[in-house]
Order: sequence, then C-alpha cells, then structure tokens
Amino acid sequence: MAFITPDFTAAAVALAGLSIISLVALRGWRDWIQLKREELAAGHGAMAQDPGVPHAGSRIEIADLKERLRKLEAIAAGVDL
Repeated sequence: MAFITPDFTAAAVALAGLSIISLVALRGWRDWIQLKREELAAGHGAMAQDPGVPHAGSRIEIADLKERLRKLEAIAAGVDL
C-alpha cells in the first residue's frame, strides 16, 4: 500500500467533498425546476397576470413611442421644440 500518501488522501477527500456538493446542488436545481413547472401549470408563475392589464414595461415602452411620435410630428410640422 505504498500508493496511499498524504497527497493522495487529500485529493480523494477533496474529490468526495466536491462530489457530494455537486449532487446536493443538482438535487436542489431539479427541485427548483419542478417547483417552477408546477407554478406555471397552476398559473401562479411570476409572469401570470390579468390579460386585460398590460405589463408595466410595455406601458413604459408605449409611452416612449408616443412621445417619439409626438416629436416627429412636431418636426414634420416645422415646430421648434
């Protein structure tokens, strides 16, 4: 048993620890993905909202587009802003 040295032991322990951490992280990832799938199936996901109410980001984009259109119309009419 000449191949068991302190370096080999440390490497084996480090590999075992890394394996355990990886397996725990993988299990947590799978459980999180399953939770998100269940939320989406139930319709209670983070993006689930009333279809009649636009998303806040889209309302801001629409307001920005309206402002740009107003400015372009003023330029086309020769009005100095």
